[in-house]
Amino acid sequence: MIQLNWQKLIEQEQSQDYFCQLQEKVAEQRAQGISVFPKQSDVYCAFEHQDLADIKVVILGQDPYHGVGKGEYKDQPQAHGLAFSVQHGIKIPPSLVNIYKELSTDIDGFITPEHGNLTSWAQQGVLLLNTVLTVQQGLAHSHAKLGWEQFTDQVISKINQQNEGCVFILWGAHAQKKGRTIDGKKHLVLNGPHPSPLSAYRGFFGCQHFSKANAWLELQGKTSIDWRVVNQNK
Repeated sequence: MIQLNWQKLIEQEQSQDYFCQLQEKVAEQRAQGISVFPKQSDVYCAFEHQDLADIKVVILGQDPYHGVGKGEYKDQPQAHGLAFSVQHGIKIPPSLVNIYKELSTDIDGFITPEHGNLTSWAQQGVLLLNTVLTVQQGLAHSHAKLGWEQFTDQVISKINQQNEGCVFILWGAHAQKKGRTIDGKKHLVLNGPHPSPLSAYRGFFGCQHFSKANAWLELQGKTSIDWRVVNQNK
């Protein structure tokens, strides 16, 4: 269930013309039998685990994974509404493989899990937010410019304004551009290359963003994030 203050924000945006047009376009594609990921019930999954005031870290992605699983999971989308995360049983995507590699050197006691479900992070106040919340199967960036960017701008703006001492983790030029309005005196903004195989070796590895985030949170008197995901139940 979407948390109360997130629900208020979503409803506020749903009353805007841009959002009505966005919803119509996505609904039309689904009605035509076009596969749109994640499934409708998962589109707002990022807002189900912690409400606005409880967000401590924002990790910003681009658009959802546009593929499906393999074998018995061949009909299941990779995307389930949390940036960089996949459901149990889905092969861990390359970007998340690299995130785990960085965690293994940055966080003491981190053991690389056999799954890519990051729900345990979300439950601790990590908003795993894609700047675009839907995508057409097999077509990366296919729902860019439909209006999602305006919505997620509002999400980032609300956190920037209403929360104190958050950490914004911005990987890649797209995320960094999105973060230009964040108050760097009020929040910790961590910029770095995207963890994809194309750019991870340009400075993502060794960035230590996870330990830096925890150190900042502790300075703010907040509980640090347990980045380990090995004990998460299915």
